[in-house]
Amino acid sequence: MTGSDTRVAVYTGSFDPITLGHLNVIQRACRLVDTLIVGIGENTDKTSLFTPAERLELVAHATEQCGNVEVHTFSGLAVRFVRDCGARVMVRGVRPLTDIAGEFTMMMANRHLDADIETVFLMADEEFAHVSSSLIKQIAPLANDEMLSRFVPREIVSALRKKLGAKDG
Repeated sequence: MTGSDTRVAVYTGSFDPITLGHLNVIQRACRLVDTLIVGIGENTDKTSLFTPAERLELVAHATEQCGNVEVHTFSGLAVRFVRDCGARVMVRGVRPLTDIAGEFTMMMANRHLDADIETVFLMADEEFAHVSSSLIKQIAPLANDEMLSRFVPREIVSALRKKLGAKDG
């Protein structure tokens, strides 16, 4: 997907939907590398709200102001996707300290799967530390558009409303 002479990192997640916390990590990570690939995968532990193709479109739209971001879907192991992208760096966004234990476990597993891939953790900015896709799904039917845009990129509010069958507020 990219040349071997560039600094490439991959940020994987389900992004169902993309939140301002995700966007914050993307914007900060893309300043550190030549190319940031956002890999949209499936979380088999959760029921998805948006299809992978819909999430790709939403993430691409929300990140179009970042000139060095590519968005792709993948299936299977994230560490394999990172390798297939020609990258050696996996970016992980973490929010509260409770994320650290799960992310640490995943990082250690990924090291066993591919020791050449490094994981870099970026803490979400303080104002987004509480934002999760699960929270968005809970509050979207109850919050008006202005409230919702405090948690998700404004560009995806209408898609979220349409998917949830919620009325604009």
